[in-house]
Amino acid sequence: MELVIKGRAYVCGDHVDTDQIIPGKYLVKDDMEFLGKHALEGLDPDFPEKVKEGLNIIVAGRNFGCGSSREQAPAALKGAGVKLVIAKSFARIFYRNSILGGLLNLVEADIVDKVDNGDELEVDLEKGVIKNLTKKEVYEFSRAYPKEFMEIVEAGGITAYNKKRKPPR
Repeated sequence: MELVIKGRAYVCGDHVDTDQIIPGKYLVKDDMEFLGKHALEGLDPDFPEKVKEGLNIIVAGRNFGCGSSREQAPAALKGAGVKLVIAKSFARIFYRNSILGGLLNLVEADIVDKVDNGDELEVDLEKGVIKNLTKKEVYEFSRAYPKEFMEIVEAGGITAYNKKRKPPR
């Protein structure tokens, strides 16, 4: 498991809902790569291209992932190449679906206001440190991931995790 995540910040505001993350008209396929081509299209139609240019850590305000409980929302972000979402808070179902789908999330209200769009970040999940390389600042976070959660993310989601754990017959 990659315990240090590097990337540039894509900053968005409060209440980014799942229809903005992956508009309903794209739910005709359950393919992560297809969904990724349309990730955040409801908020920024150019987002998938921005991820390719290195903006692969989303930094958001409150209630990220609110709205419907569509499990495709975290899959779309993962399919686009998002490595991590840092937010002031997450909608409960989005957070749970992210864990099940293997997308890393950090709840860090104080840190979000210190990051600007395009800032280069280095997040050390093991040490609990976010380095803002652009501003030459270091922020600490205290919420460590449970071992089981890291195993689910490392496996690529709950389905892959369960297949990996399943004893041979």
